[in-house]
Amino acid sequence: MIFPIAIVDDKFQNRASLSDKLAIFKEFKIVFTASNGQEFLNMMKELNAADRPKLVLMDIDMPVMDGIEAVEKGSGLFPDTKYLMLTVFDDDEKIFEAIKAGALGYLLKDEKVELIAESIKEIMESGGSPMSPRIARKALKMLMNSNIQFEKEKEDEYLLSEREKDILKLMVEGYDYKAAAEKLFISPHTVRKHIANIYEKLHVTSKVQAVKVAIKKKWF
Repeated sequence: MIFPIAIVDDKFQNRASLSDKLAIFKEFKIVFTASNGQEFLNMMKELNAADRPKLVLMDIDMPVMDGIEAVEKGSGLFPDTKYLMLTVFDDDEKIFEAIKAGALGYLLKDEKVELIAESIKEIMESGGSPMSPRIARKALKMLMNSNIQFEKEKEDEYLLSEREKDILKLMVEGYDYKAAAEKLFISPHTVRKHIANIYEKLHVTSKVQAVKVAIKKKWF
């Protein structure tokens, strides 16, 4: 399966370098690159729905329109396109705003291209929500430090299997699907299938949302 991708970054060298690195993966097709959020939205509007990228690697700090605003507007205009933030920012406010805007993943630019490629596949194949380890720890800390009180409910009400509970617990602890697979001695593909089932049973669409449910319900 070929995944059509767009890259949005205000620095030409970053766009060119990432395009070249992803070109070695036969699963990806770079539809276009853009230098800011407004240019990205304009280019999306010029394409037919079938020709638009299915996933966008989005920088945050850009002139004219930043990445968070672009994701927020793009999510409403182009609901079939998913967004993975790829940025240098690791502060709490940027993470929160990006997730609130509709981003499904959040990676730092210094991650290896292999991790970026795996994160794209995780989003497209299983609806995952990949994050750099440092970002995942910050996101979980933000959720756990929330002062909102929630009524405790039994996880059994959601009919999670024992294996799904194990995987959800690892998700809460910050494991990605590959690390969870190694921990449980199962294949990454099997973990992806379990995660898809967890999302369906919890009525969520991302890792962050699933973890948030588990923390709110005080399951672990």
